Amino acid sequence: MIFKSKFHDIKIPQTGIYQYVTSNPNKIPDDKVIYVDGITGKSYTFGEFKHESKKFAAGLQDKLGFKRGDVLAIFSPNQVDYPIVVLGTIAAGGKVTPVNSSYKAVDLLYQLTDSGATVLIVHPEILEVAIEASIEAKIANSRILLFGDKEIKGYKPYHSVLINDREIEPIYYTPEEAKSTTAYFIYSSGTTGNPKSVELTHTNMTVRSAHVIGAESKLGPHSIIMGVTEFFHIYAMNRVIHTNLIRGVTSIILSSFSFETICESIQKFKVNHVYAVPSTILKFVDDPLAQQFDLSSVNAIISGGLPLNEKLERKFYEMFKIPIFQVYGLTESSTVLQYPDTTKNAIPGYAGILVPNMKAKILSEDRRELGYNEPGELWIHGPNIMKGYLNNKEATDAAFDKDGFFCTGDIAFVDEQGNFFIIGRKRDIIKYHDFYVAPSELESILLTHEAVSDAASFEYYSSHVSHHGIRNIPVAIVTGGNAGIDYITCKELARKNVHVLEKGRLPLKQSNPS
Repeated sequence: MIFKSKFHDIKIPQTGIYQYVTSNPNKIPDDKVIYVDGITGKSYTFGEFKHESKKFAAGLQDKLGFKRGDVLAIFSPNQVDYPIVVLGTIAAGGKVTPVNSSYKAVDLLYQLTDSGATVLIVHPEILEVAIEASIEAKIANSRILLFGDKEIKGYKPYHSVLINDREIEPIYYTPEEAKSTTAYFIYSSGTTGNPKSVELTHTNMTVRSAHVIGAESKLGPHSIIMGVTEFFHIYAMNRVIHTNLIRGVTSIILSSFSFETICESIQKFKVNHVYAVPSTILKFVDDPLAQQFDLSSVNAIISGGLPLNEKLERKFYEMFKIPIFQVYGLTESSTVLQYPDTTKNAIPGYAGILVPNMKAKILSEDRRELGYNEPGELWIHGPNIMKGYLNNKEATDAAFDKDGFFCTGDIAFVDEQGNFFIIGRKRDIIKYHDFYVAPSELESILLTHEAVSDAASFEYYSSHVSHHGIRNIPVAIVTGGNAGIDYITCKELARKNVHVLEKGRLPLKQSNPS
């Protein structure tokens, strides 16, 4: 059975990214503040952003000989200047590869060489890592530039080298060029081997922004949005850098995600929407610090990155009366499932409905198409799906079927109303009897007990066959918090949800481990 979006199809943008995100459909004035550093207060207006990004593009061409199709890497935590570097590179006809700022030199080296980056913009605090990697990557010192305003060890700030009076006229893309031209190499972390480079075209990205704008139709120039996720993730790149710019909202950018900084910024800037991940939402529930701040300006939290446990979602709402709306997507697709309306209450536990222009099917283990309320592997089809994996034809071919559907690798089901529910990653799921058991769900259940500080669940192969003929069973290990673990209570909680290993197989203590 093929499932289709309940939304009407949208018109696919017919231009490149830069022209699209600066098209200003809401007619915001040039003095409207667009990006704000939530810690330092540094900001850019819409007019300043356009000038600075086009000057950055001109500097790349004039000072570094940067050509159409060249690749620029960004190795930095979130910065208020980050969008200028990203979209300035796009304006110059280049490709951008954002790098995880926690990478070691060997990881950075792999991404630089695999992507073919010839320019590297770096945060000063991780310059030493960049220097080590760039030597082997053969990137000249003159092509390594810094965020900030200080020269360090001969490496200069990008602003002092590239920003002059000349502004470039951004590279124009025809509709066909926009569909085929790669704009980003976003690296998707893998469980084995090196990360795969996901090639995303201009059209891939503009369609993704159009999807978000359609779902979040109530947001506009009056809104203040804060993202609590790194820009090297597609979630933040799409929503904070691209989508917020085209609709003219003010984006609060944080270089540090300490919980106190998050709460302070919400209170200080009267943030309306927060883009977050489940770990941040758990912090709001568990950390008493949240009660010390005024969070009343927030009218919605958009959760992405990982499935959000339904119990955590309900508990958060009980405490703060702020609805959480889940979105589901991958680096290869960005948002696939979206809440239909942030002005209405969310359905706890569900990941949304298909975004416009999307189709999906759910397949059994023997590749049969399944129907409503039947869990299986989710396959998707639409204009937001990646171009392919860079330098990896084998992985690209394996990811798509003959009809162009992309395999997400996630187990899901859909109800009769078109609501999708994500159970978890296929490779992580434990198959017990005829049920799919998600480790994250079991861990979340165990973590609801106040005495449990951490939990891990996994599949265990038992040497004893149960009376059902089952050998593979879900098991869990838990550790106690500062108050000590009530073993009997915790065991009873686990018993209702997960098979626990016999006491003799693992060292269990009533008190915390020393």
